[in-house]
Amino acid sequence: MNELFEDFAKARQARNGYELAQTLSPVPPADKPHRLLRVSQSTNSHSVKGDIKHYIKTSVSHRGKLSQDALTGWVEVYAAYWKAIEEILAGEHGQSSWTKVYEAWRDLTSMLVRGYNNFGFEAWTIPSLYMVGKYLRLFAIKADAEPKRRTPAHQGFMLIGDDFDPDAERQSQLRDAEQHLKRIFSLCLTDRAPLEESRKWGIYFVVNLLFKTYFKLGSASMSKTILTSLAAYEQRGDLPPLASFPKSQRVTFRYYQGVLFFLEENYANAEERLTEAWQMCAHGAKENLERILMYLIPCRLLTSHMLPSQQLLAPFPRLQKLFDPLTRYIRQGDLRSFDQELQKGEDEFVRHRIYLTLERGRDVAMRNLLRKVFIAGGFEESADASAPPQRRTRIPLDEFQAAISMGSGAQTTDPDEGLMKGYIARERGMMVLSKKGAFPGTGV
Repeated sequence: MNELFEDFAKARQARNGYELAQTLSPVPPADKPHRLLRVSQSTNSHSVKGDIKHYIKTSVSHRGKLSQDALTGWVEVYAAYWKAIEEILAGEHGQSSWTKVYEAWRDLTSMLVRGYNNFGFEAWTIPSLYMVGKYLRLFAIKADAEPKRRTPAHQGFMLIGDDFDPDAERQSQLRDAEQHLKRIFSLCLTDRAPLEESRKWGIYFVVNLLFKTYFKLGSASMSKTILTSLAAYEQRGDLPPLASFPKSQRVTFRYYQGVLFFLEENYANAEERLTEAWQMCAHGAKENLERILMYLIPCRLLTSHMLPSQQLLAPFPRLQKLFDPLTRYIRQGDLRSFDQELQKGEDEFVRHRIYLTLERGRDVAMRNLLRKVFIAGGFEESADASAPPQRRTRIPLDEFQAAISMGSGAQTTDPDEGLMKGYIARERGMMVLSKKGAFPGTGV
């Protein structure tokens, strides 16, 4: 335990919140793989607080003064950390459960929040909140999964992803974790200290944790309350500008903002936020880039009829498998193959809530099919003998209907006037198209 509190004292002397947060990690450092076991064995439940107090006082004695309040607060925090470690180590040997691990980590979270409220923990220590908040959520997810599927001890502590989860019935621990994360959110947002010394600098990390939690719960709409609170503080000038925060936090925030707009079918705003996230995201962060594209591709399909290129999809095999065939059939105007491919990927598209948006891509495929009919119609002589021939702009409806019927395998229907510039002259059975830009955005 002496080693742990030497690291604590060094972090405190350097006022390095990220180094301090590592002393509260449930995962041992790569160069100190036995740290958790050593901390566990260095004391017992009867003397843990006294031992921790001794170690802290000894380690900081030659590195600056620690107030009595702060000492009391950190003793409570590390005592709760020790108890959480006990459950984690017991779990690795099949003698505990994820629920007990979560409950112990929740106690640690409460003690840390109490440290800021009651014992004057300084704002530079807020990365500690990042650490406990991150694992509070992950342990809650594991605890909720436990009744459904018990995992072997050697696999039990693997982390899991953040995809939408339609099964929200057994998520009581995650819902409980959400309440504690909101306490951290309020702790950061309502801090009245000057901005340079404020806990507000932790706000976007916590907001992003809440977004992930709401999406996992299948309650993405609850994110609106968080955004409303942020907007109120921004309007008052009582929050640092987003550009001042670490890029990783900005990328995640813009991503979730974009997805929320996407789910509301506000595709223009969704595209703006997702594009910003894409441009800021590190090139090596393939998983994050893939998540952004999962929504940006359908967005651009609707807002500007823009299809992803082979070059864009190449680094992402999963996206390539999902979107490449759809893209090809849209370009070809192959309605039947588009419908079949959409049905084939339905489960994946529904899971990400992009199915209905992609379904509207059929209109783009239809437009491309009708455009082919228009081009195949060729040219006609201009009324002005000196002018070059012009494309035929009056096309029998039968030609369009035949193309639609052959392309989709469905019963003949009239073309949608919204897909092109023109109108249907039903009395003559003609589609009358504009002489210029009959199919906007296609160069024809």
